[in-house]
Amino acid sequence: MIRPLLFAACLGLPLAAQAETPVTIALDWTLNTNHIGLVVARERGFYADAGLAVDILPYSDTSSAALLAAGAADFGYLTALGFISARAGGADLVALWATMQHETGQLVYNSDNAAITRPADLSGKTYAGFGSAWEAALIGTMIRHDGGDPVWDTVTLGTGAYEALASGAVDFTLEVRTWEGVNSSLLGRNQSAFRYADYGIPDQQNGYIATRGAVLADHPDLVAAFMRATQTGYTWAADHPEEASAILIAAGDFPNPALVSGSMQAIVDGGYLRDADRPVGGIDADRFAQMARFLFDAEVLTGADGAALVWPGDISDWYDQDWMQP
Repeated sequence: MIRPLLFAACLGLPLAAQAETPVTIALDWTLNTNHIGLVVARERGFYADAGLAVDILPYSDTSSAALLAAGAADFGYLTALGFISARAGGADLVALWATMQHETGQLVYNSDNAAITRPADLSGKTYAGFGSAWEAALIGTMIRHDGGDPVWDTVTLGTGAYEALASGAVDFTLEVRTWEGVNSSLLGRNQSAFRYADYGIPDQQNGYIATRGAVLADHPDLVAAFMRATQTGYTWAADHPEEASAILIAAGDFPNPALVSGSMQAIVDGGYLRDADRPVGGIDADRFAQMARFLFDAEVLTGADGAALVWPGDISDWYDQDWMQP
């Protein structure tokens, strides 16, 4: 957590000249290649050069959005759904960054399943799911967009979905192509996939880094220092994928190091960290709004009473990238 007294005592000094200011960031999941720039920035000294001592908090059962909103962390790494849900529900969170410039998720099925050739064929099939309303909105939209009847059976299996699909116990599931997709390839599984964006789903960015509005208002220089060092970490990782993978492997507990290196190469080869002339971490305002509007319209976002939230119209204050300015 940011210590206000320490921070106040250091006012007037260049941040890099101060004693290192402690900063915490909560993760959305166990350590993986989505977080590689954070680990690189810490291990290569980019945070230290910015005058920061960054503690990457271990993943817990409490969501990073909840930890951040409660003040248990200074920054949070959140999924797009996690951030938008929290902000729509009234949490004082501001997105500062988007890691993946394009959607890495995909709907996957066994290639030898002759009954599936297009999303419309999923009607009446069995889906291995994870228990969120987003999944139903996503799958239903894809089937309808392809002219099918959006009716299917769901069994909630969590991460067991991938073994169930491989064994043929279910017909399809969702995966991240830069992680589970890479793992399936390493295991020699013959699987095919449909891209969400080809069937009516906005091509969302994902992997937001956010803070509380109060932190941004009270400590803009510290936010800028943290975010610029983070950007340096991810940019270095994009330029040096093999070395970055080795750094991440050394920092975590990975039973299969080949999955880490393969995932990082897939991220780089797929152009996920860089998109045209947008800087690494840049938020696309149009796509941010499109995804938020999709979630509102699909009634994925609900209030404490369970009722669907109403589209607020202007969400331009949900994100802020002024830290990128020199």
